[in-house]
Amino acid sequence: MKNKVSIIGTGMTGSTTAHWLAEKEIADLVLVDVVEGMPQGKALDLLQAMPVIGKDVTIVGSNDYDATAGSDIVVITAGLPRKPGMSRDDLLFANADIVRKATEETIKRSPEAIFVILTNPLDAMAYLAMKVAGVEPQRVVGQAGVLDSARMRAFVAMELGVSVENIHCYVLGGHGDEMVPLTRASNVAGIPLEESMPPDRLAAIVDRTRKGGGEIVSLLKTGSAYYAPAVAIAQMVDAILKDKHLIVPAAAYLQGEYGLKDIFFGVPVQLGRSGVEKIIEYKLSEAELSALQKSAQGVAENILKLQL
Repeated sequence: MKNKVSIIGTGMTGSTTAHWLAEKEIADLVLVDVVEGMPQGKALDLLQAMPVIGKDVTIVGSNDYDATAGSDIVVITAGLPRKPGMSRDDLLFANADIVRKATEETIKRSPEAIFVILTNPLDAMAYLAMKVAGVEPQRVVGQAGVLDSARMRAFVAMELGVSVENIHCYVLGGHGDEMVPLTRASNVAGIPLEESMPPDRLAAIVDRTRKGGGEIVSLLKTGSAYYAPAVAIAQMVDAILKDKHLIVPAAAYLQGEYGLKDIFFGVPVQLGRSGVEKIIEYKLSEAELSALQKSAQGVAENILKLQL
């Protein structure tokens, strides 16, 4: 039986996620949205692209959650996007209602599903999904660090004129301006970033990485990033469905790791068929640990506001 992935929210990010996943030919896809006709139209358009690329994938659009029944993975991208001048935290309560409904409706129809959350503020929304679904923590994971690390890799490649394939970057912490790029653990073909460029250039890249999403929002003016967030989700879904045991930075539920408890937070995780198989603990410097704890404070405050 082929895998089934349901994507809740078919705006630019949700539909682009479907595009990336369809190209991978790893699952049949269901697109769900409240806007009448939109998921149906996008699903049909994408379905008609499959003969051109030679992929046999069933793609269905619906305004009804019944179409999601029996999903292996539920991806939640539904929610309001940021506008210029807004922080991710500004979206907290409006998006909490959307994520709560999406989680309630999908868990009833797919009780064994793994949830991949993208809606902002990401860490708090992942926590909300876990509580509402009532599932084991390893079955909920938030997409954040894959995207943030990819942004950092792109900026390093631009700076050094080196292939992105030679660059490995790791960004931890909450998905926001307090995220923690680990420059000490990041490298270019094994050479630490701190030895690859002057300190001022590295500091500029760290700053641009932290503000990467906001930079795109300010340029687009009427929306937020979707190509990179969507392909990052696709990589995570691929790792889960193929049981790859892939280690990536993502938002996972912590129960003492890094000195943090009862919080979803960006850390290196191992992804496989059961979801988050393992949380990897790096040995951090005092400065890195302090930055991580500062980032965690903002996430914990948002979770408290939800009164779960």
